[in-house]
Amino acid sequence: MKLLVIIKRVEDPEIKIKIKADGTGIDTDGMKFVVNPFDEIAVEEALRVRDANDGEVIVGCIGPSDSTHQIRTALAMGADRGVHIVSEEAVGPNVAATAIQKICSEENPDMIILGKQAVDDDLGQLGILLAEKLGMSQATFASKEVSLESEEEKKKQAALVINDGRVEVVREVDGGIETISASLPCVITTELRLNVPRYASLPGIMKAKKKPIATHQLADVSGGEANGINIIGLEAPPSRDAGVKVPDVATLVDKLRNEAKVI
Repeated sequence: MKLLVIIKRVEDPEIKIKIKADGTGIDTDGMKFVVNPFDEIAVEEALRVRDANDGEVIVGCIGPSDSTHQIRTALAMGADRGVHIVSEEAVGPNVAATAIQKICSEENPDMIILGKQAVDDDLGQLGILLAEKLGMSQATFASKEVSLESEEEKKKQAALVINDGRVEVVREVDGGIETISASLPCVITTELRLNVPRYASLPGIMKAKKKPIATHQLADVSGGEANGINIIGLEAPPSRDAGVKVPDVATLVDKLRNEAKVI
């Protein structure tokens, strides 16, 4: 079984984002970049599915030249090889889907897994667009059904169950969860509760340095499609006033009514 995992290079969610003085973008001086947390979960699930069904895991990434660091992170976790589509500018989801479609035509994966959204733009469109362009079945918001398994078993067992050319997916919906069966090949997007990604071991980090990464330029795989992103400007949210302590409920109600005007 061949699994393609799409990851994205994003700003570390733990650091404070600074806007450039002219508002044209974020200040990347000293910025730390990581694998999008949702995509890291997708990598973990792909590794579990591979180990249960044999095959290989390919990691694809669209991003600047130094996105190889994030690809190597996934390779250190256990993925087999990487594909890097180089673009120094931000890429819209429609163009990204077209570029990945080109890679899929060469690789013919049985399953494409990616996070449900990226934490930098929160668009959540790529998986759906990709399934449409490829004409594949899709299962979004894949999650893990609550069970009585031991914690040790949960760390190893794949949540995506493959059987007779179909994959069983437990997904989150409004008000609960549902289990669906999708035919392979298919596109799956992952939720935070699907699994807990493993840490890369020292041997895995050393092996990742020798694993191959194929490189493509975005223009060569996007078919000249317009990017679709035009950043007009960025600005930081307004700062909040410091909180105050009130002596009693009456004073609180008075401030909410006359100062905050929320009641």
